[in-house]
Amino acid sequence: MIKDKQEIIEKIRGKKGIISDMDGVIYHGNKLLPGAKKFVEWLKNENKSFVFLTNASERTPRELQEKLSRLGIEVGHEHFYTSALATATFLASQKENGSAYIIGEAGIINALYDVGYSMNNINPDYVVIGDTHSYNYEKVVTASRLVRDGAKLIGTNPDITGPSEQGIIPATKALVAPIELATGKPAYYIGKPNPLMMRIALKKLGQQREDTLIIGDRMDTDIIAGIESEIETCLVLSGCETEASINNYPYSPNFVLNGVLDITS
Repeated sequence: MIKDKQEIIEKIRGKKGIISDMDGVIYHGNKLLPGAKKFVEWLKNENKSFVFLTNASERTPRELQEKLSRLGIEVGHEHFYTSALATATFLASQKENGSAYIIGEAGIINALYDVGYSMNNINPDYVVIGDTHSYNYEKVVTASRLVRDGAKLIGTNPDITGPSEQGIIPATKALVAPIELATGKPAYYIGKPNPLMMRIALKKLGQQREDTLIIGDRMDTDIIAGIESEIETCLVLSGCETEASINNYPYSPNFVLNGVLDITS
């Protein structure tokens, strides 16, 4: 791992394509992180190919575009790809025009509608769970019953926790866990580090993996996704990880920065 900061910056600036996480890299909740606006301006001014690849499944690409716009950053909706979209793509490839019981928000609901899925709380093909603020015991009971009756259990992403302006909060895998425990059936998780997400991101970029860099704040999703896809990685310490927590993992990022502010300062 390169440790000289200036050498790290030069390597990053030389990449043609950037795959960047959002939560913990660009913002925490509704709080823009230092240097994020300048970083996105740099991506556009340098004509970099870039995609914001997020495991968060609540919002559609257009909603993510609008959120960044409210925070003062203008980016076209084509630059966003979410675990909700990847989940919909995967389910459509497994069973066309299927049905699902969803515990989630507009991002996953709209994505499944767009691939021809219907909502079903009686005998669905899948129970799909994503990040949500409307999680409750009644929904857990319904989901558990449907999985025991034969529905396949899907998580939009494997994040246990995520950063917010209030601190670290439970994420999708934590919400799926009670249903896995109650049914004895493990979920299949679609988001990073699932290779499906990385293949789609590279296609959207139109770049080779050797010319691409992944920027993220999580060792267990962003960094391992890059390692398993043979894409160089940059961990930023503006989200879930600290310098000390890196040592908890049996693998390392190629580069470590305090945040995206370092890239353009």
